Amino acid sequence: MNKNGIYIGIALIIGLLAGYFIFGTNNASVQQEKQNHPEEEIAKVMWTCSMHPQIMQEEPGDCPICGMDLIPAEASAEGLAADQFKMTENAMALANIQTTIVGENQSDSQNIITLSGKINENEEKNAIQASYFNGRIEKLSINYKGQEVKKGQKLATIYSPDLIAAQQELITASSLKESQPQLYRAVRNKLKLWKLSEKQINAIASSGKVQENFPVYATVSGTVAEVMSAEGDYIKQGQPILKISNLTTVWAEFDGYENQISRLKKGQKITISANAYPNIQIETTISFIDPVLNTNSRTATIRAVLNNQDQIFKPGMFVAGKVTGTAATATATKKIIVPSSAVLWTGKRSVVYVKTDANSPVFEMREVALENTTGDTYTILEGLNNGDEIVTNGVFTIDAAAQLQGKKSMMNKKGGNIVKGHENHADIAVSKSFQQEFLPALVPYLKMKDALVQSDSNQVTVFAKKMFEILKNIKAPDLGNLEKDHFTKTLSILENITKSKKLEDQRAHFVTFNENMVQLITGFNSLETTFYIQKCPMANTNKGAVWISTEKEIRNPYFGDAMLTCGSVIDTIN
Repeated sequence: MNKNGIYIGIALIIGLLAGYFIFGTNNASVQQEKQNHPEEEIAKVMWTCSMHPQIMQEEPGDCPICGMDLIPAEASAEGLAADQFKMTENAMALANIQTTIVGENQSDSQNIITLSGKINENEEKNAIQASYFNGRIEKLSINYKGQEVKKGQKLATIYSPDLIAAQQELITASSLKESQPQLYRAVRNKLKLWKLSEKQINAIASSGKVQENFPVYATVSGTVAEVMSAEGDYIKQGQPILKISNLTTVWAEFDGYENQISRLKKGQKITISANAYPNIQIETTISFIDPVLNTNSRTATIRAVLNNQDQIFKPGMFVAGKVTGTAATATATKKIIVPSSAVLWTGKRSVVYVKTDANSPVFEMREVALENTTGDTYTILEGLNNGDEIVTNGVFTIDAAAQLQGKKSMMNKKGGNIVKGHENHADIAVSKSFQQEFLPALVPYLKMKDALVQSDSNQVTVFAKKMFEILKNIKAPDLGNLEKDHFTKTLSILENITKSKKLEDQRAHFVTFNENMVQLITGFNSLETTFYIQKCPMANTNKGAVWISTEKEIRNPYFGDAMLTCGSVIDTIN
């Protein structure tokens, strides 16, 4: 027994010693590791949504917007400036991020002003064919638009009581022409004023018979642009019967935007091409610039005259014009020009993303001041330097990465405020008085949305006008700058919907209209009805678009019956 006790004691001592060396030293090494790397103990893994990078939570779970599983966010990069952030090479490749080095005189093509327009009749060559006497049109020989007319061709036959009386005077005066030659000449001159020829007058005088119906002949050759009278119409002297256009020359008329007018001059060379003849380019000069700006479209008419002897250009054809750089545009070549895809615009700020390290994917947001837009480019006044490398493709992905890492971004001017959970990009706060004035407008809004679902453009216009009448009477003196900006845009875009006749245009305006509507309504806190923010990822050319509904069931206003149930609820406001 004593031997067994001794054996057990020895075994316990050996076990304790082994445990000390195995676990004790390991624990000591762990403690030493913690002391050497205290930041790893303190750092917490943050979780985000791949589709909504503004969501940032301390624990894994579902995205409160789309319901997708949250993924671990990347740890912040070290050794970077406060406003810089870094992306992985894999993320860059997946998002197809592309960059361009900017500088002066990047390309002559960036100095070309591209204009859109259409072919119109040359109004200087138009001629009105009118009646020279009162009467009734018995027959209209030329009676449809587009008909070719030759000079001297009969246009119409007119019955005229006045002309019958004048013929009777001529017949009477003919018998007295020897004794009263002055009376005879006066009667003949009266008929000449009514455009009767000497031959016609002599025939009446010699025959002694009154002609009841008289023809009207074309005084010019051309194409009928408009039929202005019909058979059986009673017309007065000078009243138009037809409008005839000479299409051997035509006008190419373009819309010149307000910020382009200073770069366009009369006599400037312009190259014109038509959609109907893509391989034909005609070089001519600008002949006219409208001195008055269209206050609705903010454009002025730019005109060039085209030789059209072969009549290949038809009035109504769409054409494009390109104006190359001249003395007026030379100053633009000294400024930095960037693709429009590189610029994000918030309504008040324009931003680009600059790649600050040539060897690694490090970026920072840069605010820029824009001058003009020319085709697919912007002229930069401030914010960029020659040699800067900017993001030209995948800018929204870069912006999302900036938001994700709490850096300056398009919607977060100061940076640092990472959105957590169910918060919005920017805090929207509106007064209860504003909410009370605004809420009645949601009734026609919902009906307008339903009209878009039913693809009824007329009803869309009706309810858009009703909503506009309500909103335009809201004074909103207590709105903040951000809220006022969204409200102003809402009104402006809604007015565009009221003026749009085509369903496609109404739906296009509805996209940006809802972006501002959703921002406003998220600041409401006195709603009695639950509103659902719904989104179709296929709308807006696969960029996605939102709308507001009082029902969970999806009824897509952007596609109607074609994709009636495409979309999902991404947020709830109650």
